[in-house]
Amino acid sequence: MMLRIPQVLSPEQVARCQAALEAAEWVDGRVTAGHQSTRAKHNLQLAEGSPLARELGGLVLGALEQSPLFISAALPKSVFPPLFNRYEPGMTFGSHVDNAIRQVPRTPLTLRSDVSATLFLSPPESYDGGELVVEDTYGQHASKLPAGDLLLYPASSVHHVTPITRGVRLASFFWTQSLVRDAARRALLFDLDSGIREVNAKGELASAAVVLTGVYNNLLRQWAEV
Repeated sequence: MMLRIPQVLSPEQVARCQAALEAAEWVDGRVTAGHQSTRAKHNLQLAEGSPLARELGGLVLGALEQSPLFISAALPKSVFPPLFNRYEPGMTFGSHVDNAIRQVPRTPLTLRSDVSATLFLSPPESYDGGELVVEDTYGQHASKLPAGDLLLYPASSVHHVTPITRGVRLASFFWTQSLVRDAARRALLFDLDSGIREVNAKGELASAAVVLTGVYNNLLRQWAEV
């Protein structure tokens, strides 16, 4: 399931990230690439664990905690500390699949990457190229979202970033280990939760909402890994 979540960051938070990243020092993005991705990746990255990366990563994590759509879609158990990248003209990231297991830097903790996420930080009109293209059984889907919007997609997907031809593309990216490993089951739970929220918003059919909520929780009880 691919899902766009609008305005995860407020305009003020986006502006804070942009100003900080424009003044940041960048390193070769291949430092966090796997063996196959190293050959396809050509971008810049904020050094993992740097004070700025921790500061901005904390801002992103705080925003995710306030996003009901993110929580409903990803059902997060663990979220990898957000990373930040920069694409300049000529830079790209060829087709690849994200590593299945990630070790959280400077900790013994590992995380299974079930859900990938890209948080766009540059206005789409400020650069040409730079679309995030995700492939699934229905073809290729290109996304170039407004600054502050988040795209979720299965970490098992083949995806790439098209070459930048003008301007600079800034983004944050990270992975989530979900309570529900199976993508189809997560999608089913998300649809059910969306329906429950719609019924509750209308203030009608209270008994139906109770039944549906019970079904949701019983399915989650069967499928969750805690």
